Amino acid sequence: MLALAALTVTASPGHASRGEPQSAIRDYVQARAADADGRLAEAARGYAAAMARNPADPMLAQRSYRQAMGAGDRTLALAAARRLDALGALPPDGRLLILSAAVRDRDWKAADAAIEAIAREKAFGFLLPALRAWVALGSGRGDPVAILDAGGGGALGAVYAGEQRAFLLLAGKRTAEAIPALRAQFALAAGRQVRLRLAAAATLRSRGKRAEALAMLEDGAPEAAIGRARIVAGKALPGAIDDPASGIAELLVRVAIDMNRERVTPVALSLARTATFLAPDNAESWLVTAELLQAAGRYAAASAALDEVAANDPLAGSARNARLSLLVRQGDHAAALAAAEAVTALPGAGAADWIRVGDVRAALGRSRDAAEAYGRAAALAPAATRWSAWLLQGSALEEAGDWPAAKVVLEQARQAAPDQAVILNLLGYAQLERRQNLDEAQRLIEQASRLRPDDASITDSLGWAYYLRGDAPRAIATLERAVAGDPAQSAINEHLGDAYWSVGRRYEARYAWVAALVGAEVADATRLRAKIDGGWTKAVAAP
Repeated sequence: MLALAALTVTASPGHASRGEPQSAIRDYVQARAADADGRLAEAARGYAAAMARNPADPMLAQRSYRQAMGAGDRTLALAAARRLDALGALPPDGRLLILSAAVRDRDWKAADAAIEAIAREKAFGFLLPALRAWVALGSGRGDPVAILDAGGGGALGAVYAGEQRAFLLLAGKRTAEAIPALRAQFALAAGRQVRLRLAAAATLRSRGKRAEALAMLEDGAPEAAIGRARIVAGKALPGAIDDPASGIAELLVRVAIDMNRERVTPVALSLARTATFLAPDNAESWLVTAELLQAAGRYAAASAALDEVAANDPLAGSARNARLSLLVRQGDHAAALAAAEAVTALPGAGAADWIRVGDVRAALGRSRDAAEAYGRAAALAPAATRWSAWLLQGSALEEAGDWPAAKVVLEQARQAAPDQAVILNLLGYAQLERRQNLDEAQRLIEQASRLRPDDASITDSLGWAYYLRGDAPRAIATLERAVAGDPAQSAINEHLGDAYWSVGRRYEARYAWVAALVGAEVADATRLRAKIDGGWTKAVAAP
């Protein structure tokens, strides 16, 4: 914490008046008050004013930098970063901001200097091959793809290399090589596949390759359909990755997403914000920024970030979902539901709009009403994606306590998409909870596990099936693997504790239950405490 004494150093005669230390204190106190009240932009300006009066104070510069990044004030953030650099106190993510300024200005000499500093500091060394490749593309010095392929980013850098290579090929107009490379990345991208498809299509469309752009959007997702419609109508798509700024922005967004999984929120936010400075038409960067701000309780700033996603962007639906989530998080449930339901009354409302209504109703605990909304979504959804609406409907019905109806809907989903592990797991686990059809439940979960062997939740279901069927050694081995995959998940730890107890490993059982208690819901916590205090009994067995 910054001591006020740091702000009250007596100014030397001829350099400052006696009023300046008091002004610095006032700026700092007002900034702290604005910070506590969630007024990020005002707080950033206050810290910046105090920093200007105390340029040698690294703590003030650090606060100014973080607040400016939170508020999205690029000018202030860059000034604070440069001050920190001069003081030898620049955090590694600040170096990426300085690099981004050089890239935006197409100052390749300054970009090279920033990259060399990143190499010396090592924290983001895994990004060096991609950063050097994009700068090479912009400066025209060297073969960007060869620079990336030369490596140097270690195992972590290799995680990002495939995606970056595909877009470098595309940005370098090596379309014949780029398209198969992109398609290979789509198969690996999981939740980011739609964004990558849209970016590829936007880049191809900007190059006049209409047919190739349309082929990128063939997967049937609602966002892809919107993108296709725009291309067919002769309109451009936002979010192309065709230059160093957009390429580095996409890289930073991807890293921010991964870092957020590890709860490194301030640094993740800095990377996401830097991406918005580099490529403001990349909707994904605004969505990630809003998510990080919401997680930090900075709701006004999160809302402002969502405002940056254009209403006609293919990812505008995701922005609407995020805004509804934000309203629910703030406790404004009525406004969230009203906003979601209003969209369904508009001409052309579709499955995604009804799913949004269902999600809000589910968040409010109105499971039966949520199931009704998901049912409407299923009726409107294309055949290829209808299974996902049925999955949501079945889950809501199960949550509402109507398992017979839920099972019927989930079976519909399974018939429509027999290789979807999430359906198989839900169908199997729901029967385990009810101690029904254990043979069939295990078969379904085993099939799900074959499809997604590294999914900790599915591995947990499989271990629990073994436990309920009396195979404790196999259950323990499987549940230990599930805990290793997701050590923070309460249910997995509780299951492992019950399995340990069944074979007399009492100390380990209690240790697992204590671990489960950390993130447990209220009802589960009561059951866990009873087991920790008195041991396992049938009355406190995990469901």
